Amino acid sequence: MATAAKTNGYAPIQIGLHWLIAALVIFQLVFGQSMQTAIHAAQDGTALGVTDAILATGHYWVGSSILVLAILRLVIRLRSGVPAPSEGNKILALAGRATHWLFYVLLVVAPVSGLLTFYGNPGFASVHRLTRSAFIVLIALHAVAALFHHFVLRDGTLKRMLVPAKPSDR
Repeated sequence: MATAAKTNGYAPIQIGLHWLIAALVIFQLVFGQSMQTAIHAAQDGTALGVTDAILATGHYWVGSSILVLAILRLVIRLRSGVPAPSEGNKILALAGRATHWLFYVLLVVAPVSGLLTFYGNPGFASVHRLTRSAFIVLIALHAVAALFHHFVLRDGTLKRMLVPAKPSDR
């Protein structure tokens, strides 16, 4: 697995996938309770409201899409590399790498555990619920780190995920 930096910036596809997956994960975190409501309604034999039915269906498909997009993003990362961390604190660079790999783990474990739960293995429900809390913590950490790099260190780290590198820089 070559994750060494082979580039000075992110390609447009990497940036697009980052923000698309981020938006989809936020959707899941905000509207995921509808799937729980749908499961309870099915277990109790009660009717499900239209909004909850639509959101539960959306949760299923958005989660499945996240899994596919995360795998695609991981393949692109392994093939194309990522920019080297900005010069500076090696502990911050290590924390950044660890956080990114934890995101990849969650982006696979959350949808897989959700699908396993949905298709009849309720033992994975607790794993799926745990990923929600882990996502919230990692997203907060990631956002604070990006803002720290931008406003305190002023090292261009955040800009790399907003502005694609020129083809000559990749």
